[in-house]
This record gives sequence, C-alpha cells and structure tokens, in this order.
Amino acid sequence: MAAPTKKEMEKRMLIKKTISTMEKQIQKLEEQKKVYLEAGKQAKQKGLTAQYNLAVAGLRMTIAQQRRVYEMKLNFEITWQMKDMAAMTSEFLGGMSALSKDMLKLTKEKDFAKVQKQFTEAMMGAEMQTEQMEEFMDETEAMFSSGTSANEDDNRELDALFTGVASADTGSTESEIDKELEQLKKRMSE
Repeated sequence: MAAPTKKEMEKRMLIKKTISTMEKQIQKLEEQKKVYLEAGKQAKQKGLTAQYNLAVAGLRMTIAQQRRVYEMKLNFEITWQMKDMAAMTSEFLGGMSALSKDMLKLTKEKDFAKVQKQFTEAMMGAEMQTEQMEEFMDETEAMFSSGTSANEDDNRELDALFTGVASADTGSTESEIDKELEQLKKRMSE
C-alpha cells in the first residue's frame, strides 16, 4: 500500500477532528444534564413548579440531543470504516485483475477457468460482506430511531429522581449525585 498523499492526510485529520468535536459535544451535554438536575433540585426544594418543569424539559431535551450525537458519531465512524474497506477492495480487485492477466499470459488460458472461479468466489465474499454491513447499518439505524420521546414512565422516573435529590439532606455528597446520574443514564439507554 502506497504512502498516504498530502490530500489523504488532510482528510484523515478532518475525520479525526470531526470525531473529536462530536466527543466534546457529548461531554458538554453531559455537563448540561448536571446543570438541569441541580436546577430541578433547587426548584423542587423551593416549590417552584414552573421552573421544575422547565428543568425536566431541559434534561429530557439534553438526553435526546446526546443520543443524536452518539448516533451521528457511530454512523460517521462506520462510514469511515466502510470507505477504508471500499479502498481496500478496490486495491484487491486491481491486483486480482493484474494477476489474472499475468496468469492468462503464462498459462495460455489453460488455468483461466480456475482463476475465474477463484475471482468469482472472492467477489461473492465481498458482496456478502457488503450485504452484512448494510444489514448492520439498517439495524443500528432502527435502534437509534426507536423512541426518544418521553412517555409517562419516563416522566415518573425523572420526577422520582428529582424528588429523591430534593428530599435528600443537604449533606448529600457529590458521589451520590453521580450515582443517581449513572442510574438515570442506564434507564434512559434501555
């Protein structure tokens, strides 16, 4: 495989930068969730229903945005891998073509049927791999598009989380809050 050109290096840097940007956005949304949880806790403690509802809505929206960014990142990474696979397949086919031509010259068509059979088998394998990748992409797209809208159970779970945080004594530690955040993440990702 030839050394990457300057243009290819720039493309790789852009891809890595894009993935890094998505990871930073995920982290930013994680911080935003903490802000909404704290705002909801304060509103619940002070009996401010409108502000509490706003914090719940903001938390729900942030969780949905975070899921979308995860989906975009996964799709981007898979597409990047598919591009690499397509490039490798292209090189393979070029090599097979050159090899087949050389073999044809050497064998004067005596073993061409064998080479053709091997080439056909290789092409069928490449097609099968492509079909499997397409099935995988369809399945992941279906998983990502499955309901991110809130239902009554989600609302109850979020309300219980805020109620639990608000009713805890003021000496609650940051680690307890972190545990509750992790539990919320697990419930939301199910």
